[in-house]
Amino acid sequence: MGRTKESKAEVVAEIKELLNGSQLAFVIDYQGLSVAEITDLRRRLIPTGSYCKVAKNTFFRIAIDGNQDWQPVEEFLKGSSALLVVKEDIGGAIKAYKAFQKDSKKTELRGGVMDGRPLTKDQIEAIANLPSKEQLMAQIAGSINAVAGKVAIGINQVPSSIARGLNAYVEKDNQSAA
Repeated sequence: MGRTKESKAEVVAEIKELLNGSQLAFVIDYQGLSVAEITDLRRRLIPTGSYCKVAKNTFFRIAIDGNQDWQPVEEFLKGSSALLVVKEDIGGAIKAYKAFQKDSKKTELRGGVMDGRPLTKDQIEAIANLPSKEQLMAQIAGSINAVAGKVAIGINQVPSSIARGLNAYVEKDNQSAA
């Protein structure tokens, strides 16, 4: 029994909603995955703020039609396609997918889209190796603390430097008076 027109419209609306506010979308070939395996993939993606949507390629095409940000995804839609949509932790989502892929040995990453630009499989995998937002913030905070510490030490040393200079001046003046 096929889907009704209303449910087709609901699937397209759901895809549009998933893409709305997302940072990255990538397409995988999910052929051969069981329902339990797709559920496992979805479970792994949840902590990263990511979602896996399985639908007909036609529905994906209708959902991205006219949307310049996501239009390049169309080139990756062939065969059994699932769309992984990342709203929060890009690196974490890609790593979660790669771990799932390693365990299942059944999926293939085709490519994706970020900021309206198509990305190859290799480019997406390279993104996973970048430091997370939290790691970058920690590195910046560490750098700021190091600089602040050096400034504080420098400021602390100013009074003692002045005192040493004055003391040397006084001793020199005392020696020339004697």
